[in-house]
Amino acid sequence: MHLDLHTAESDVTLTTEVCVVGCGVAGITTARRLLELGRSVVLLESGGLDYEPATAALNAGDNIGEDYYALEDARLRFFGGTTAIWGGRLAELDPIDLEARPWVPHSGWPMAWAELSAWYAPARARFGMPGTAAEAADLIAAGVRPPAFDPAALSLGVWTFDRKFNRFVFAECHDLIGHPRCRIVTHATVTEIGLDPDGRRVSRLSVRALNGRALDVQARTVVLAAGGLENPRLLLASRSVMADGVGNGRDQVGRYFMEHPHARGGRVTGPAAFLLLDAFGRGRRLGELELAGLIKPSAQLQAERGILNTSLTIAARQPAQAAQNWGMAAYSSVKHTLAPTKQGRALWMATKSAAKWAQRRTDPARPWLLHKLGLRDIALLIRAEQAPNPESRVLLTDRTDPLGVPRLALDWRMTDLDVTSAAVLVETLGAELRRLGLGRVEPAEWLTEAGGGWRTDPLISAHPIGGYHHMGTTRMSADPRSGVVDATGRIHGLENLYVVGSSVFPTSSWANPTLTIAALALRTAEYAAETAQAARAA
Repeated sequence: MHLDLHTAESDVTLTTEVCVVGCGVAGITTARRLLELGRSVVLLESGGLDYEPATAALNAGDNIGEDYYALEDARLRFFGGTTAIWGGRLAELDPIDLEARPWVPHSGWPMAWAELSAWYAPARARFGMPGTAAEAADLIAAGVRPPAFDPAALSLGVWTFDRKFNRFVFAECHDLIGHPRCRIVTHATVTEIGLDPDGRRVSRLSVRALNGRALDVQARTVVLAAGGLENPRLLLASRSVMADGVGNGRDQVGRYFMEHPHARGGRVTGPAAFLLLDAFGRGRRLGELELAGLIKPSAQLQAERGILNTSLTIAARQPAQAAQNWGMAAYSSVKHTLAPTKQGRALWMATKSAAKWAQRRTDPARPWLLHKLGLRDIALLIRAEQAPNPESRVLLTDRTDPLGVPRLALDWRMTDLDVTSAAVLVETLGAELRRLGLGRVEPAEWLTEAGGGWRTDPLISAHPIGGYHHMGTTRMSADPRSGVVDATGRIHGLENLYVVGSSVFPTSSWANPTLTIAALALRTAEYAAETAQAARAA
């Protein structure tokens, strides 16, 4: 059943076993698993079925740290969430990402690799993918000829791509819409998490539409799935029982904000331009799979040099400081200037599909020729892991949105370790290319400037600052003093409030977060279902 709160004739009260807040990949995956487990679900979405400027404006806030995208545009607030315009990249974390690395402060997950990895196969199934992850051997089977890097120094990572870009939009969720135990409510923004007087349980959710219509939800269990900015915002704003916000007794909510920062790492010169562009500058097909490769440091190199699990790709790009070419300018205009309505998204996807079609038929010859003409560098595109930093955080301001919820401020901060890790990866790639007789690397100047910080480049990517990946703000921890949720995703000290999504990640890895979001959502749904069942039996 679908209810649009904006058009409801009167205020509404709903009771359910589990209420899931947010209809992105985390919320939809959680809801589907809860229904499979026999629970009844109310699924709340702040927006409607498509982009609306007034709803998007609820995202607005202040950037008070590193330069970042305008917060109003940094995530989408309608059914399907930001996955409505995502690039489809799916990748697993590496085992080292879960370890407490002595050289990475605040690292370590409160679960073993075997426990997380068991959920990747069922998560991949949700995207129509095979049960096992793609590996370097699959790249080779698809025709990639990667350099023979020393495995003690560098390793190959693999992205697979979900080719169904609209998998989570409303029109693709008939299983939820028609399910007798699922009620979807759109234009339903949670404004307060209501607790029992003792602060141990969630008793109700206060929900409003922009036209003033109200909804009261009473649920045995609540799961927040509103993203890495809105999850902490809602917790911090719910202060009627806990003065510092729900789950924030130890001042951990909103801390450890992480992104996957992008940058130009330098360029490659020498005889192997065609080979490197062929290996890393385009995607490949292997049966029904679409694959692409990347370069990352080995676990051994990370430990020996004390660096993060960052990554880079090699692609033809305009030289630094050049004027943006018309093709990239046109793509950026379509992607970032048009409103992300259904029509706007369709135009962007058509543009992207046309670009991929052309790449499959002309690359690597086209970019190689442009390189030979001096119009393109063989550039290093860094997609970095960011170190967890408690001073990088989401805060509330003293201003409120039209629904009375305090607006947020993002104080994004990076560290010297982020820069050093990128510098070591670029240095190691240079040493390997020299050893193999494939050319040399000219590192970007910013990597060697003491205290210069991270440096973005608008010519290196359609997303020059980062991947729009908001991680870490309700991080998972065994100890309540160093995090917000426990290993099951339940908020420390609360009996029936869970969080799913990349906000629970203690570290960020190189890997795009979507597959791990789905894996953890499936896992947390099991615990949330048990909690709801126990409450019904009590």
